[in-house]
Amino acid sequence: MKKAVIYISVIAFALTSCSGDGKKSESAKAEKVTKEEWKVASSMFGVLPKTAPNPENPLNDTKIELGKLLYFDTRLSNEGNISCNSCHDLATFGVDNKTTSPGDTGEFGERNSPTVYNAALQFTQFWDGRAKDVEEQAIGPILNPIEHAMPHEKAVIDRLQEVAEYAKLFKKAFPDQKNPVTYQNVGNAIGAFERTLLFPSRFDRFLAQESNAYLLSAKEAQGLRDYQEAGCVTCHSGNMFGGNMYQKFGLYGDYWNLTGSKKHDEGRKDVTGKEADKYLFKVPTLRNVTKTAPYFHDGSVAKLEDAVKIMAKLQSNKDITDEQASNITAFLGTLTSKIPAEITKAPVLP
Repeated sequence: MKKAVIYISVIAFALTSCSGDGKKSESAKAEKVTKEEWKVASSMFGVLPKTAPNPENPLNDTKIELGKLLYFDTRLSNEGNISCNSCHDLATFGVDNKTTSPGDTGEFGERNSPTVYNAALQFTQFWDGRAKDVEEQAIGPILNPIEHAMPHEKAVIDRLQEVAEYAKLFKKAFPDQKNPVTYQNVGNAIGAFERTLLFPSRFDRFLAQESNAYLLSAKEAQGLRDYQEAGCVTCHSGNMFGGNMYQKFGLYGDYWNLTGSKKHDEGRKDVTGKEADKYLFKVPTLRNVTKTAPYFHDGSVAKLEDAVKIMAKLQSNKDITDEQASNITAFLGTLTSKIPAEITKAPVLP
């Protein structure tokens, strides 16, 4: 049987070395590895799934269509100034690239708006994990006084029921329900749409061995090595490169000393009230991270290279070089999805 040798650029432990101060050879290049070595990297990360099902909210075409309409509809804000897409702009990789986002009244929130792309695959939603899934997350901001600022659920439903086409779409999307225009179904519809926002990256094609055209460059390959040696893989692993656990931000120091954060956000403790949850945040996905600046829960860091160095120091107690940060950033660029243009266009209510 012919031995399978794949020309890929994954971590090759025998080919890299690390000195005590975190520096390593600058001459390391992408190398050939065996299929068995490739399998190690494949199992460590994994290809993005094609679906993100929720048994409690089965998908159908009309529900997805309805969800997209609601996602873009400013009727879901009190004064009609914002929609879900305002803070999670599908045309800019699911974020607004602002430190924090303005709500319906123009008042800014306290946390950075994370990307909605691939979010349905994360184990919980919001930086503090207060929503279990995208369905629950979708309806949270609508009643938040700083965000969409709707006064109560009935006001949302009354407004939607004024639109005859919405009544038809809700009935078709939820055919087994007598009165389908409910606040919960607003979340179910938006969640259904968000569950379709799964778009693979070049790294997925690389792992899937689609073609030799998807090889990593030498710099990207070195970035993957540096990524692992810096300890990033401890939290940012799996097919989402994060999004599957909580972690304290600042294992080796106070995060605000390096980020310049003005507020000492206590993270998940705000939800649970437990001292043990102080400064715990959901580990964010790194998919599309080169496109979703600024970084961290408060958007306090503008450049990804700076964020990489801060994370290495705070989470792994490693001082990485500018070159290593640049390499890791290059590798993270392979996690960028190609977003179909039609996804980003606001639909028109029939």
